[in-house]
Amino acid sequence: EVQLQASGGGLVQAGGSLRLSCAASGFTFDDYAIGWFRQAPGKEREPVICINSDDGSTYYAGSVKGRFTMSTDNAKKTVYLQMNSLEPEDTASYYCAARAGRLCYLSREAFGVWGQGTQVTVSS
Repeated sequence: EVQLQASGGGLVQAGGSLRLSCAASGFTFDDYAIGWFRQAPGKEREPVICINSDDGSTYYAGSVKGRFTMSTDNAKKTVYLQMNSLEPEDTASYYCAARAGRLCYLSREAFGVWGQGTQVTVSS
């Protein structure tokens, strides 16, 4: 069964950092691009960042560039989202997602496998 398990959310003060993890199982990790999305209350789910599985290129939404980075551990089949300089506007449920194919796209419709969300709350 194809699964993604996100973890690492929590409450942090503005300016702080968090690292989210997304553990994958049930599929060939190298053949899938992985992305992170977030959804704040009352808003649509939006892309945050994604990574190609072939060359490790990452693509960012404009609001997080310079603050968020993404990395992978292929041996552990896990991706990480490092979030620095967090702002209250980053408060949301964060979801990891996978799409078949090695190239990622900052588009919710491009991803077919979703994990459950992990809540990130940034206090001012």
